[in-house]
Amino acid sequence: MNSASSNLTNNATAASGAVSPTAGTSATPADAPVSTVSVPVASVNATVAAAPVASASPTFSPLYQQIKALITQSLQSGEWKPGELIPSEVELAGRFKVSQGTVRKAIDELAAENLVMRRQGKGTFVSTHHEARAHFRFLRLVPDEGVPHYPESKFIEVKRVRAPADVARLMDLKSGDAVIFIKRVQYFDGIPTIVEELWLPGLIFKGLTAERLVEYKGPMYGLFETEFGTRMIRASEQIRAVCADAGAAQLLNIDFGTPLLSSERVSFTYGDKPVELRRGLYLTSRHHYQNELS
Repeated sequence: MNSASSNLTNNATAASGAVSPTAGTSATPADAPVSTVSVPVASVNATVAAAPVASASPTFSPLYQQIKALITQSLQSGEWKPGELIPSEVELAGRFKVSQGTVRKAIDELAAENLVMRRQGKGTFVSTHHEARAHFRFLRLVPDEGVPHYPESKFIEVKRVRAPADVARLMDLKSGDAVIFIKRVQYFDGIPTIVEELWLPGLIFKGLTAERLVEYKGPMYGLFETEFGTRMIRASEQIRAVCADAGAAQLLNIDFGTPLLSSERVSFTYGDKPVELRRGLYLTSRHHYQNELS
């Protein structure tokens, strides 16, 4: 097994100081009415003959995909905020001048991607990290026995640092750009189970402090959504088995060399923009990693 120290940084030694304590896109209808005029056939043929031959065929996008893109633009611009009801399928069909079935197919895909959530008899709402079911979209460690629940956190470090080269590469930043570094231990029923290190873009999360993280009692992604206007849409994750090094063993109160599950995850917001790098070590003596495949 690899050493856990190869997956977590050495406490972000490139620190340059503590975090400061200061705490509408308009859519074009996809199929708007087009006025028609009569043109002599001879004129059309002459125009076609004079036009150069295209070097590549145009890319075709199904109409419902175009509507999905327009709705996503409205979500990204904040026209409809997390937790808010979006217009009905009938209203959206009128807005974009398409059929209700086309809108329904677009919303079905958005719901499958967890960007919106349908509620029977109430309508479709913008998904939010404050929903109970959303808490476990990115937390896949569940107890072997009992009901899954959110852990308690103890923050070890919160500081502003310069992005190391590997962090900058994964987050599409320049090496040396400002990032917020967070190190914490998460507890399930009082037992230390997860050691995590997080990197967040300093420009987006300017003003995030240890004090704010400690006083906020909800999920961290809920804080990011509410106070920094950043919503995690999807994540890419790599998992491997490692052995606990001295630092992880001390924080998790386990023996040196104990098997751990190591994960490296990059989370993205709208436009596939990376906004978080998270590296974690999971103790799986009482928990397991669970993922639903479909």
